[in-house]
Amino acid sequence: MRTRLLAGTAALAIAVAGLSACSSSSDSSDTAGDGKSPAELTVWIMKGSVSDPFLQRFRTDFETSHSGTTLKIQIQEWDGIGAKITSALASKDAPDVIEVGNTQVAQYAASGGVKDLTGKVADLKGADWIPGLAEPGKIDGKQFGIPWYAANRVVVYNKDLFTQAGITTPPKTRDEWIADTTKLNTGGNDGIYLTGQTWYALAGFVWDEGGEFAVKDGDKWKGTLDTPQAQAGMAFYKKLQALGKGPKDSDEAKPLQAEVFAKGRSAQIISVPGGAAAIIKANPAMKDKIGFFPIPGKTADKPGAVFTGGSDLIIPEASQHQDAAYEVVKALAGEKWQTDMAKEMSYVPNRTSLAGVLAGNEGGAVMAVGAANGHGTPNSPNWAAVEANNPIKQYMTQYLTGADPAAAARTASEAITKALNTAS
Repeated sequence: MRTRLLAGTAALAIAVAGLSACSSSSDSSDTAGDGKSPAELTVWIMKGSVSDPFLQRFRTDFETSHSGTTLKIQIQEWDGIGAKITSALASKDAPDVIEVGNTQVAQYAASGGVKDLTGKVADLKGADWIPGLAEPGKIDGKQFGIPWYAANRVVVYNKDLFTQAGITTPPKTRDEWIADTTKLNTGGNDGIYLTGQTWYALAGFVWDEGGEFAVKDGDKWKGTLDTPQAQAGMAFYKKLQALGKGPKDSDEAKPLQAEVFAKGRSAQIISVPGGAAAIIKANPAMKDKIGFFPIPGKTADKPGAVFTGGSDLIIPEASQHQDAAYEVVKALAGEKWQTDMAKEMSYVPNRTSLAGVLAGNEGGAVMAVGAANGHGTPNSPNWAAVEANNPIKQYMTQYLTGADPAAAARTASEAITKALNTAS
């Protein structure tokens, strides 16, 4: 999921060295083997997710508090990880805990190789989980993925341009946002740099209108970009996008929106807060000119909906130490290490009640506000097939360049339906 979350933006301003693998999972064994006694546990963590110091602290603390237990933390590359995890889940000697992208849980759960942790949700304070991070881990009413960390998009803005336009307070509603962006779209400046295919931003507008990209109907999925709710979301996107000079036929990576913003003539972009690091790298003079606010909602009492990216933790059925593996998951998902990780990595914690730990981090604190209205993409094991050719992006360009809106939406919905109902 991480590559999806950060598409078109710089990484979350996190450059971390991977913790060296201690051994291969095939070497993992212990003398007990009952899952409860001291064990040697293999834990797969994705490269770049958390820093080396964080993992070192966690490992030392866990091994100290679980006498005789050893953690072998192995760093995995995102590239090719899907096939590697699928193979591990089908083996007889899988890792004990695996970090997975939150939108990948359905795919892995479909294999039957992931432990059902529904009975542990209360123990893990699941009622407090961020909905957009918890929902992708729940398949057909069963919780397979345990939320670990989250990140989502906010509005990154140029403070100088806002001041020049006489805007002293960031907008809190869509109407205010359009009005302010119109004021900013003068003097050769872009009110907002928004490309025609920034489909994660569109997702939020669709959700705000009560729509979805697809819904499940019995055992089948149906694309729903042609519903009135989704059409209303796209209509708002068009209105906002027109207040800038962003290309209608590309996404935020072409060109990199952080580099466009760094030139100082674009008042706003929609990005993860970590994208600010790329802006400053491209133009150090922007360092004190960058501000953040949540994507505005339809009313002031609720921020706009956002796609919640991040990671979940799963326990393979083939783990030889499932009870001990659960203790690792419980610790990583618990208040102590959620707080530590949020401060270290500027991530949103998995619990809504912990959002305050980011109070000293402007971008992180704003991100946490938006995370309260977080959502996930359709929870289908075949969602990756939709993204492969991405009819949503094609539809957006067609809509913005004058194609018949209803016909374009029907075509995109049909493509989504086909992708989600084709056996992978």
